[in-house]
Amino acid sequence: MADEIYYLSRKVLTTKGEELEAGKKEFIETFKIMEGELGDKPYYGGETFGFVDLSLIPFYSWFIVYEIFGNINIEAECPKIIAWAKRCLQKETVAKSLPDQKKVYEFVGQSRKRDGLE
Repeated sequence: MADEIYYLSRKVLTTKGEELEAGKKEFIETFKIMEGELGDKPYYGGETFGFVDLSLIPFYSWFIVYEIFGNINIEAECPKIIAWAKRCLQKETVAKSLPDQKKVYEFVGQSRKRDGLE
């Protein structure tokens, strides 16, 4: 699933027009599937932080980028994903290991300018 999210996120960040709109739709659909898998559990591993949580939480640092450049409101579309991410960030080891969202945004902004997308 992480591979699919990566592929779709690239689509959201590197395309325009109809291709971007299709990418946004697929992106949200994928996260809605992830919400379904999470259900009412606090983590994908159930009551404990597990492998799936570990593989997906790095995408949280990129959410601001998807929201700004892809014009996607992830919290409105997938509130359980945001709640899950916030629970994960309460773990000190997780919070310390993720890159700062502002730095990710700046990096992607520079990359988009370099690639002629801005």
